This record gives sequence, C-alpha cells and structure tokens, in this order.
Amino acid sequence: MMKQPLIISAIAAALLLSTGSTFAADQEQIYGSQLMTQQERFEYRKKYTNAKSAQEREQIRTEHHAMMKERARERNMKLPENPPASGTGMGTGGGMGPGSGMGGGRGR
Repeated sequence: MMKQPLIISAIAAALLLSTGSTFAADQEQIYGSQLMTQQERFEYRKKYTNAKSAQEREQIRTEHHAMMKERARERNMKLPENPPASGTGMGTGGGMGPGSGMGGGRGR
C-alpha cells in the first residue's frame, strides 16, 4: 500500500516534466514564438507543414522572420539576427539522416 502513492507521484512528476520539455521545444522551434499567441503558432505550423515545396517553406520562413523582427522592434525587444537554419525544428527533411548519430553499425 505504501508504494502506490509513490508510484502515482512519480508518474505525475514524469508527466509534468515531459509537458515542460514539450513547451520548451515548442518555444525554440518557431522563430519569435515568444511574441506569438498560441493560435498564431498553430497557424504558422499548419501553413509551414502544408507547404508544397522547400522553396515555399523557405518563403514562409523568410516572411515570418521579417514579421517577427518588426514585432520585436515595436515592443523594444531583440531577437537573434537570423532564424534557425532551414531543416531544423519543423518541416520535413530535417533530422540526422541515415547513418548519422552514434554507432555506425559497421561492426568495427
């Protein structure tokens, strides 16, 4: 009986930690997200994900970057000069790719 409250507490703590890390990742993936509402972030993700080409995604990123820089200027805030490199955070084609990461699997 003593273990049950401990297990429930551990599960609750794990859920809180995982939610916090998701929130932190969300904040890092969209340039200027701290200046956006939750609805704006949702709409940006949807627009970016539905882009039909890498060129269209790049145009969305560039326009978004300019808009966030202007919003930051209006609020006397400073954002990094350049948005995250294309392929990091959201979108398709990002990630480490085949053969990357630890352990090449070549039996050396």
